[in-house]
Amino acid sequence: MDNNKLELIEEIKQLISVDGSSIDINPNYLEYFELEELEDIKQQLLNNKSNVKDFTKGYVEELYEKFSE
Repeated sequence: MDNNKLELIEEIKQLISVDGSSIDINPNYLEYFELEELEDIKQQLLNNKSNVKDFTKGYVEELYEKFSE
């Protein structure tokens, strides 16, 4: 595997984890993905994390407004 693919796999492992630590993924499974597919997976994970952050922020703001009245 080339370095770009290995770096993407490491980034994906960190994005999958809840606390940002790296998790173990069977490398045999990841070898089947092309570089472009891994980049797509990474982007989807980044989008999901962003959506969760936006939702959480909105929810917390709503709770703050509700209870600060």
